[in-house]
Amino acid sequence: MTTATGVLRLNQQGYLAGEAKQGRLMVTRPLTASHSPTTYTVTTDAGRRLFTHTLSLRSLGAWSQHYRAVYAVDLTAVRRPGRYRVTTAGGVSTSAGFEVSDAGTIYGALLTDGVAFDQTQRDGRNVIPGALSRKPSHLNDASATLYEWPTMETDSDLITDADLTPVGGPLNVEGGWFDAGDYLKFTHSTAYADVVLYSSARLLGGRAPKSLVSEARHGETWLEKMWDPTTGILYLQVGIGSGNQAGTFTGDHDHWRLPEVDDHNSAAADRYVSHRPVFAANQPGELISPNLVGRVSAAFALAAQADANGHPARARHELAMATSLYAKAAVNHPPSPLVTALPHAFYPEDTWRDDMQLGAAEIALALQRLHQPSGRYVRDSAGFAKGFIAEHSTDTLNLYDTAALADVALSQAMAHSPGRHLAVGRADLVADLRHQLERGVAHSRVDPFGAPAATDDFDVNSHAFGLIATAGFYDGLTGTNRFASFASTVRTWLLGGDPWGVTAMVGVGDRFPQCMQHQVANLNGHSDGTPPVDVGAVVNGPNGAENFDGGLGGFQQGMVHCTSNADHLTQYDSATSRYVDDVRSWQTDEPALDMTGAAILAAAAQLHLRPTATVR
Repeated sequence: MTTATGVLRLNQQGYLAGEAKQGRLMVTRPLTASHSPTTYTVTTDAGRRLFTHTLSLRSLGAWSQHYRAVYAVDLTAVRRPGRYRVTTAGGVSTSAGFEVSDAGTIYGALLTDGVAFDQTQRDGRNVIPGALSRKPSHLNDASATLYEWPTMETDSDLITDADLTPVGGPLNVEGGWFDAGDYLKFTHSTAYADVVLYSSARLLGGRAPKSLVSEARHGETWLEKMWDPTTGILYLQVGIGSGNQAGTFTGDHDHWRLPEVDDHNSAAADRYVSHRPVFAANQPGELISPNLVGRVSAAFALAAQADANGHPARARHELAMATSLYAKAAVNHPPSPLVTALPHAFYPEDTWRDDMQLGAAEIALALQRLHQPSGRYVRDSAGFAKGFIAEHSTDTLNLYDTAALADVALSQAMAHSPGRHLAVGRADLVADLRHQLERGVAHSRVDPFGAPAATDDFDVNSHAFGLIATAGFYDGLTGTNRFASFASTVRTWLLGGDPWGVTAMVGVGDRFPQCMQHQVANLNGHSDGTPPVDVGAVVNGPNGAENFDGGLGGFQQGMVHCTSNADHLTQYDSATSRYVDDVRSWQTDEPALDMTGAAILAAAAQLHLRPTATVR
């Protein structure tokens, strides 16, 4: 019989000393007892043997037609910090290194590297050069024009109007963050990212790195420009994706360039690239889509909490921004679809009670920090929580579902507002967190690599990091370690323990995305033509094979032709799931604020459980 061949998949960043440590051996045919038993030996980096174990022949399942069996490799017995190597022998031969380290190092890297990506995403005057040599960009946003919503093709961002119709301005919307690999700016995703940063800083308290706190402030400063309490308008986004059908003007996605060149683009067709349009979420005085209201008011309220002790006047201003916006939520008649971006398909959110629960709870906590009555907002938040729980959502923490963050905030607010009859109790909130986690656990048990969500759907990396965060929330609220092993399994899957052996975060591990669909990273190349490392960026990750049916298409004009297909990642694809590391592959290889934010929050939530860990 042909000898089986295979590969080892381990956590490339490293394992914690006291946690369960699982790797995976992926082989081309099932192993049987009638052949040489496969053993695995762990040695120190210096070559000293620690132990040799016989591999359990209970397959975790097939991954693909090529890799027809996957086996668990248990490394839990390795507890001393250091660098090690595991080598298999017998039925299959393969070898890989791994490290055992401390929580401050492992989770600290995810947090600080994630914040570094947010710094790379900065727009406006206040950029941080960093490794990608960022320069001030889109200074024309300081005097932008407000336009009516354009008409777009169904399921497309292609505009069918002959031109855009101005309705107001000038507006100062300079600053903020680029949303993803392009240069558009959205209130929807910025608010989520800012909530994540402030929530992470609150979890860490005095251990929070200064960069984390300052980045949260950067996001909140831009959100204040997007909410005008005088007119009652919440501005929705800056820029358009594509131009119009007639080709008389272009949009952001029609060009591949560094962002600093846009201000100086004088071509008539590029007028909405050099002078980017602003769109509003509502008409003056009208109510606003409650999903936006909830998350933006939460960001303002979190800023108020952070400033309550040292800058009380500023905290009161931020709280006023939060409450004035909160009062404008269209909770009785939400728009359908909810307002997120233009087009809605960019961010197809369909829930809002979780956002309003979050906004109300964070306002209550801000009021409590400023020694003001908070009962109304606690009651509101509990009411929204009851409604959301009754919807029986099957989602978990990510850009579209903030319920886990909301449950934690409401639980904290309720603790400081006792004696009131509320629509839900603390036990209901804990149960909601548990139900979200159990969905991830159920999927992880049947996936041969322990993935907590479908690898043939969008945003699996974001959901996975979100579940690590939720595990930290649950164990922190309950004082247990019920989901510690699950969090370890998911972290391993994210950081190299997946079938492709590619980590989710750039700069972490030995093999990470090299050819992201990210204009700054692609164009600010090294002398050898390779892109610089955009440290901390989290990409979408594996995706459904059907998303590649039309191929990757050609390289856009101006792109540096970057592809790591030479790594033969295709041999690790399954019939339903692919991972492609190529600058053209937005399906798997584009980073974004929300996906990186999930990693930051996951790290903070796990570090919160380890109060003695020093963030490094």
